[in-house]
Amino acid sequence: MSLLTPVDIGDVAEPSPPAPARSVVRRRDRVVIRFAGDSGDGMQLTGDRFTSETASFGNDLSTLPNYPAEIRAPAGTLPGVSSFQVHFADHDILTPGDEPDVLVAMNPAALKANMADLPRGAEIIVDSDEFSARALQKVGYDASPLEDGSLDAYRLHPVPLTTLTVEALKAFDLTRKEAERSKNMFALGLLSWMYHRPTEGTEKFLASKFAKKPEVARANIAAFRAGWNFGETTEEFAASYEVAPAVKAFRPGRYRNISGNLALAYGLIAASRQAELPLYLGSYPITPATDILHELSRHKNFGVRTFQAEDEIAGIGAALGAAFGGSLAVTTTSGPGVALKSETIGLAVSLELPLVVVDIQRGGPSTGLPTKTEQADLLQAMYGRNGEAPVPVVAPRTPADCFDAAVEAARIALTYRTPVMLLSDGYLANGAEPWRIPEQDELPDLRVPFTTAPNHVLEDGSEVFWPYKRDPETLARPWAVPGTPGLEHRIGGIEKQDGTGNISYDPANHEFMVRTRQAKIDGIAVPDLTVDDPGGDAKLLVLGWGSTYGPITAAVRRLRGAGERVAQAHLRHLNPFPKNLGEVLARYDKVVVPEMNLGQLSVLVRARYLVDARSVTQVNGMPFKADALADSLKEAIHG
Repeated sequence: MSLLTPVDIGDVAEPSPPAPARSVVRRRDRVVIRFAGDSGDGMQLTGDRFTSETASFGNDLSTLPNYPAEIRAPAGTLPGVSSFQVHFADHDILTPGDEPDVLVAMNPAALKANMADLPRGAEIIVDSDEFSARALQKVGYDASPLEDGSLDAYRLHPVPLTTLTVEALKAFDLTRKEAERSKNMFALGLLSWMYHRPTEGTEKFLASKFAKKPEVARANIAAFRAGWNFGETTEEFAASYEVAPAVKAFRPGRYRNISGNLALAYGLIAASRQAELPLYLGSYPITPATDILHELSRHKNFGVRTFQAEDEIAGIGAALGAAFGGSLAVTTTSGPGVALKSETIGLAVSLELPLVVVDIQRGGPSTGLPTKTEQADLLQAMYGRNGEAPVPVVAPRTPADCFDAAVEAARIALTYRTPVMLLSDGYLANGAEPWRIPEQDELPDLRVPFTTAPNHVLEDGSEVFWPYKRDPETLARPWAVPGTPGLEHRIGGIEKQDGTGNISYDPANHEFMVRTRQAKIDGIAVPDLTVDDPGGDAKLLVLGWGSTYGPITAAVRRLRGAGERVAQAHLRHLNPFPKNLGEVLARYDKVVVPEMNLGQLSVLVRARYLVDARSVTQVNGMPFKADALADSLKEAIHG
């Protein structure tokens, strides 16, 4: 696809940028860096550019953007701190890291907000220009931590980033305030020098981003180069660091860095092409799902049509109408939007039309924590509608896996004529990792034939169209595009008569239709659950779903490295469950389910399989830390 900009990874020599000539170069196998500052300091852009260059260099990586919900929180305050964490390595990694090895703090608030996460010996780079008496007082510092000895356990680097940036840009026709805005690029240049990151991509990006403001583009590029040159010439840093590409961690192929929302958008486009159907998105902007609407709106050349509706109800209503009209229909939202869409999801269940409902979960209830992550919509996805209205539920496990999950959700929706809930979350949506671009022949054939002729013969020999005459294997009803001659039929929310689709209040018919709709969902073909149990003798099974995959896998690896016997399994399909799930659960003495909620999957597993599943839960708006999760699992092992 032309919308992808890949990098080939195969049997090639490992790339290496030029090493700084002056400093000692030390080899590291992995590094965690956190950029932190005010919401207006450009920390998300800085982290994204560092990530992009790291991906192009060939490291494996995982990221964690973290920012306030307010568009512009009060400057210099703790609630206004925005951060971006990137973990990169020369081997396969699974999480954005528990603790930063390096913190770049643009002001006192950024330093104070992140100190609790720093291990002893971590490297701290601060903009010393910002540590004024007023700024310190604003966040509760009685004295400057740069001078009072409180940071003696760390490797502190006070750097006057603001002054150096303004000095580097004095030749440009910019006010001091305008010049100061480029200090994030100075910091990016410095970190690029420290970790031997490529620079060409960032310079091209800045030239493109500010193409309409060439003076601003040149200033940002100059600040970026000044930061790199400062690292090369200053005596402040005794060493730079090299993290080799993770060539052995990747299958040969074409790779690119991708976020979860971007991967999901691409997956929907790929599904529409494989189905040979136009893609229609009816949506209302909501954090953290809005990026999908923005991305799909750029790809009209792939037959994508996007509609930004006036509210959540209109968005899903338009999408369901598009499904009736023969499109691969999608609506995107978060938990509050699912609540508003629930009536129309129930209508889609009754109409038995294909519809993908994407829920990028966030902290709740109500408005909750719009920019923080959570997994608390599982029971809402399962049961959050009136009446018996079953829908399949699919969940991706990593940012890149959002592509495959989108394709799978489309497969189920089209094959079985049903709405499907796709549960991603803010951690996956905003996080990024390398993604191997699949070849087209690796994608499933999603084509579904429309009904074009009558499908039922009456006793008098005449042929008619029965909109609810089902496929004997899938129980899916026929899909007839409106306007097809002779296939006129009624739709609506009132119960339908089996076969004919006529309105029916007959008790026996209603029971038959309810049970048939449930049987259709129960009969969806999903792969068996695979279990990672190397020795085959583990007593404990760790069962997860969604974005807990990375922390769980990292924790399990640590336990196994310490000699513990632990099995792991991760669910992609939450309704219906894989058919072998009950048998898998019965093989283990203990089952632990880590979730970013209060134990919703545990409730389902206990109810369905009568297994004493133990919950390990967290609802602080952040993903699990692998070390803390490993401690909880070890406690479960030894009881």
